[in-house]
Amino acid sequence: MKTFDLLLIYLVSISLNLSAQEHFDCFSIMVGRDATTDGSIMFAHNEDDWGDRIVNWYQIPASKHTKGKSIKLKNGGILEQSEFTYNYLWLEMPEMEFSDSYMNEWGVTIGSDACQSKEKKPELTDGGIGYWLRRAMAERAKTAREAVRIGGALVEKYGYTSSGRTYCIADGKEAWMLSVVNGKHWVAQRIPDDHIAIIPNYYTITSVDLSDSINFYGSSDLIEYAKKRRWYNSKKDGEFNFRLAYGDEGSLGNMGNIVRHWSAVNLVSNEQLDVQVSFPFSFKPKRKITLQDLFEILRNHNEDSEFDKSDNYTNGSPHDQGRAICSKTTQYGFVAQLRKDLPKEIASVLWLAPFRPCVHPFTQWYIGMNDIPDGFAEGNYRNALGIHFNPIENVYEYAPENNFLKFVKHAKNVDQDYGLQIDQIQQNIKIFEAELIENQLEFEKKMVALQGKDPRVVKKSITDYCHKQIRKSLKLIE
Repeated sequence: MKTFDLLLIYLVSISLNLSAQEHFDCFSIMVGRDATTDGSIMFAHNEDDWGDRIVNWYQIPASKHTKGKSIKLKNGGILEQSEFTYNYLWLEMPEMEFSDSYMNEWGVTIGSDACQSKEKKPELTDGGIGYWLRRAMAERAKTAREAVRIGGALVEKYGYTSSGRTYCIADGKEAWMLSVVNGKHWVAQRIPDDHIAIIPNYYTITSVDLSDSINFYGSSDLIEYAKKRRWYNSKKDGEFNFRLAYGDEGSLGNMGNIVRHWSAVNLVSNEQLDVQVSFPFSFKPKRKITLQDLFEILRNHNEDSEFDKSDNYTNGSPHDQGRAICSKTTQYGFVAQLRKDLPKEIASVLWLAPFRPCVHPFTQWYIGMNDIPDGFAEGNYRNALGIHFNPIENVYEYAPENNFLKFVKHAKNVDQDYGLQIDQIQQNIKIFEAELIENQLEFEKKMVALQGKDPRVVKKSITDYCHKQIRKSLKLIE
């Protein structure tokens, strides 16, 4: 092996170990409808956060609100409430400001990836907006495009409170990335219908054409502001590149980010790229993408590469060996399967893996469910928002019977002897998931046939079906 390659691996190893302490490990993949086998838009996401956490799963009904009602933002600002908010699934992580995910009744699905920016002097109005940005988009948007416009307007009005972030937003017709910067600057780009886009924890939007309103939105002074801050010089730098102009250099050069991006790209790309190249914002995959493809990517630990520090699990659990797509900090994974030509109740499916995707199955959560099974939330959705930021000293004492924590305990037990257990676990998972996928078409045909009849019958059938699959997933970890 060349000296340069050895040095590179050594530096990567150091970077992986250091960056594991940064807790920025979220990961997302967005696939256009012409790049999937079933014509759906797919959005895959691993949510990663530090410490022992709990995830509450709620189904929030559509609601009418009193005209003039307002919402108090975390830092004191006031947001006017919409007179009507849509029904949505809410994956809530108590205490956390930037970790919840949503899917609403129209299929608008939202998750995010932290992206550090250069901005250290943000302009904020009334303390800015953070937690409520994605929730407002989920409650109010009928399409992903509308969500982007809502999000951008809120950032311009209040200013964004965190260093930076990219919100991945999709529905059955379009997929978008909305990148926001600390303060009042933002940009959004649509993923082409025949492309796949991958993002770890740095900005991936590069070239920007705000005159192309089909594919881009953003702050009108995006380029001029970058010039003013001396982040961009047109004579020296050439074409404006949002990623380079606004992205924090440490984040862009972080090998924990680069290796995860590289691993995913090479699993679906026509060519095997070198870890040192600049990855495109999006690209055509080597073949059309399936649900199983995305499940496998969300389970990836850099296997079969020089960055697999567990050496095929002979050195212990891969979760103790630095950063990977499926990591020690992963709290849940999902793949949103979003269709445009089915009844609303079954058009949008959240395939959800509690806690760690590599040892837990993805099960179907149709947006048409009436409710979430008992045991997957502490309290109820009516009081959850009011206590969201209350500190939890010990999650196991706070929620001793919570089903999510059963998955946590199972995964940690597996980590003690990962190499000897994982083959059988993943074999069981693949059988379970293959059966769900095989039965999906027949189940959805039955639900289509029920359209026009009592909608309560349809929703009960969907609810019973989903609850059954979730109960089965619990049996896999007993």
